[in-house]
Amino acid sequence: MTAPADPLDPVRAALLRAAHTAADEVRDRARADAQETLRAARASADEVLARARDRGAADGAAAAAGERVRAVQDAWAAELAARAAVYAELRARVREGVRRALARGAVPQTRLAARARTLLGADAHVTAAPAGGVTGEVPGRRVDLSADALADRALERLGARAAALWEPP
Repeated sequence: MTAPADPLDPVRAALLRAAHTAADEVRDRARADAQETLRAARASADEVLARARDRGAADGAAAAAGERVRAVQDAWAAELAARAAVYAELRARVREGVRRALARGAVPQTRLAARARTLLGADAHVTAAPAGGVTGEVPGRRVDLSADALADRALERLGARAAALWEPP
């Protein structure tokens, strides 16, 4: 004998189908929400990554520009130091050359003394300079015709022409 059919079986079956359908809808919505969340997260991550790349490129460009500026400044400082060393060497050689010329009598001491008196007057006190040449003095005025002063004035007269010393041949 078969068991009598439960009158609630159709209701239970309908409720079970409705629960499965609702669960399937919730699951489908959850999957769709998860996919949308993943898509939004990936898009956000892509935006963050793009901004980070842009910032990194900008930072790198700024750093590279700073390095270029520092390199140009360092090169200019090195060039100025080299120019100063060349000029100091030239000055030392010119001074030595003038000292030697005065020691050989290229310009007699008496001629330099006469020039000092011409510049300061006949009452000028003229003395021999230690490295050659003379200095002259009167109250309130002094003239330096020493070997080093004459050499330095000769180099100063070069003026802008001295820049040719730094140019390649």
